This record gives sequence, structure tokens and C-alpha cells, in this order.
Amino acid sequence: MPATIDDVLDLALTASTRLVRFLYCDTSSIIRGKTTHIDRLKERLESGIGLVKGQMSMNLLDQLQIDTGYGAIGEVRLVPDLSTFAVLPYAPQCAAVICDLIELAREPWALCPRTILKRQIARAEGLGAHFQAAFEPEFMLGWPESTGFVPIDEGLCFSTESMNRGARFIMGFIYALERQGIEVEQYYPELGPGQHELSIRHAPALKAADRHVWYRETLRGVSFEQGLDAILAPKPFVEQPGNGCHLHLSAWNQTGNSNLLRSDDGLSDFGRHFVAGLLAHLPALVAITCPSVNSYRRLQPRAWSSAYVCWGYENREAAVRVPSVYWGKETESTNLEVKCVDSSCNPYLALAAVIACGLDGVERKLEPSAALDCDPSSLSEDKARTLGVRRLPTSLKEALAELENDSLLSEVLGDAMMKTFIIVKSSEQAAFAAKDVDFELTQHRNKF
Repeated sequence: MPATIDDVLDLALTASTRLVRFLYCDTSSIIRGKTTHIDRLKERLESGIGLVKGQMSMNLLDQLQIDTGYGAIGEVRLVPDLSTFAVLPYAPQCAAVICDLIELAREPWALCPRTILKRQIARAEGLGAHFQAAFEPEFMLGWPESTGFVPIDEGLCFSTESMNRGARFIMGFIYALERQGIEVEQYYPELGPGQHELSIRHAPALKAADRHVWYRETLRGVSFEQGLDAILAPKPFVEQPGNGCHLHLSAWNQTGNSNLLRSDDGLSDFGRHFVAGLLAHLPALVAITCPSVNSYRRLQPRAWSSAYVCWGYENREAAVRVPSVYWGKETESTNLEVKCVDSSCNPYLALAAVIACGLDGVERKLEPSAALDCDPSSLSEDKARTLGVRRLPTSLKEALAELENDSLLSEVLGDAMMKTFIIVKSSEQAAFAAKDVDFELTQHRNKF
């Protein structure tokens, strides 16, 4: 990846680039940006591009929330991380770079999501932990028609019929990802009509969040190029399965030769404490990992979407799953999967919050409840209470109330981001409550 401005300029010119997008992911997880012409690229790489602070107060409907304190007055700079520069295979003569939000005084802005994640990475490193992570999105693929979305296939889960019908798109998607240095792990059709899942390789935490931005951009870009729609929304259709974006992560020592989650009999003490920290904060955490009104249509019992506070080994109804390891790769493949995550999240905030909650458990040496080996919805109320199993929030409004009362996550986000996040997401809750279901579904399908 390019390391200097000269490297970026050489790469851009070699690829006959004319326009370069300066990208950021906002409070509602919309990927936005500004574009510079190649003739001004060197200058913009050095000085950044101006952005009005009010942009981080926009909700999902582009309604400015002035109660945040950010509106038409004040500006930050979109300052590029040169290592993220990529030529876009799906957009002719275009490239892009992911940016930090920097104050005019050259300090990171309090509302910069990448900076919030960087703080948690630094905190983890202070405890001797280096996180690797990967987001694992599901999406629906089809043709946009005047009569509505027409899925590209009606095949069964994992069926080769669906693989064949989606092959042209999937191969184009893989090619575009690989051109940007993103390695593909697995691909298969999922349960719903036109629903597919393609996973990418893990990376250090900041790069993993960047990669999810590139994944979303590339997925939509290649689909537009082929005359298709790709939908990442958590619940795009009431009658169809939802789209998760499960988060896998592992923790390593400083030299990278020891997986801190693993012991000979399964999870290490570090791993158990980390799981306990996640469970302790999970009702508030989902406000960040599942932060849209639409998210809570997906988080339902018996939907394999993890609607309960619990964990287990290979339990796909648990919010935190410990996957089985691969033969001969036991150390490398030990990881945790946080299932209550979807692509309406800002990946920087989501990963920062997950790391912080887990580390809270490590620092306090919390012990998790017993690993659950059944569907939590099958438990009686008394049994669930005994096992520490409880229902996650059933609406964004409930989740935001939990978040406001969580002192750890308030500290992780910081006062300014916490206030802005609550106001922006609460405004979405109110806006969609005033409309019908079709409006909500359409808006989320169009945005994610």
C-alpha cells in the first residue's frame, strides 16, 4: 500500500486516475466524502479537504440535528490515511482514500470514528493485546424493477443453483476486492431469495474496519456496474431473512505468536473474561453494533440473529459464539464471533465498543455465565434468569436508553460523540415512528 504522497501520486497517475474521493463514515454509518481532481491531488493530500461539522449531525434521512451543537458553523479537515489509497475497479478513472476528521488546530476531532477506534487499539496494546478482526456481511442481490426488487435467484441455502445464478456478479466482486488488496475467505448463497455471503480475511483492527468500508463501497459499485442492486440492510423485507454482519475477532500477544483467547481446553482466562465483558455491556452495546430502527426487525428469537444475552460454543442463537477451530490450525483459528452486528453500524465505532467492553471484562476479571448449549428462547423465565439469559432490547429506543446508562461506553465514545450519537439516532427513531413500515424498509434498502 502507498506510504508517501509521492507513492499515491505515482499510483494514481499510473492508473490514469482523474478523480479521487476522500471518504469518511458518518454517525449513521453512511459512507460520504468529497472528491478532488487529480490536478489538485498533491495539495489536498497535504492539506486535506474542508468539511462542515454539521455533516456528522445528519441522520439517515439527511435531517440536520442542530441540538448536537454542530451545524453550519465550524469546519474540520478530511485528512487522508495514505495507506488506504485504492484505485476503484468499478468506477472508471476514479480512486479513493479513507480519511480521519481533524480539527483546524491539527488535533483529531472528538467526532472522528477512526480516532475513537485508535484509542481502544492503544488501550489494548497497553494491556499487551493486539486484535485481529473481520466483519462478515450478508447481502441480497437482485434487479431493480418498477415493480420492486427481483432477487437474482430463488435457490436454497448453499445451493449450487444459486451459486451459478450469482456467479457473474460474485466473480466481478471478488476481482474488484482483490484489486484493492482484500483477500477473500469464503462464499456461499444464504437462506433468503437472492441472499449471499462473502467473507474476507481478517486484519489488524483499524484495517479491518477500513476493509468493511471498502467492502460496502465495492459491493454496491460492482452491483451498479452490472445493473443490479446489492442490499446490506438488516431487514430489507419483512417476510424474508435479515442480513447480519457478524464480527469475528481474536487477540494476540505483542510478537503475534500467541493467541490470547486460546488454552488447551478451549478458551483461556483472557477469553472467558473478554466474553464476560461483552455480555455485561451487551444491552447497551447493541445500540452501536445494531444502530438502526431496521436492526430490531432482524434481532428476533429463533432467527439465528442472536436476540439474547448469552454465549456458547457453536451456538448460532447466542449473541457471542465460540466457533469450532480448524484441524491443525487450532491456535490461528480460535476466535470469538459477535453475532448481534449488522451493516447499519459504523464499523469503527462498533469495533471500538466491542474491544472496550471485552477489555473491561479482562481488567475486572469478570466470569461469564455458563456456556449455553440450547436455544435461549426455549428456556422458561426462571431457568433463563438462573442462567443469566435475558432478551436484548427490542427497539432502537430501548437500546439507546441502555447506552445512555452505560458509563464505560460513554467514556469510549466521549462526551461529544455520545451526545451526537444519541441525538442523531433518537431522531431516526422518531422519524420512522411517524411513517409506515414500507417507508422504513425502502429507506434502509436505499441506504445500505
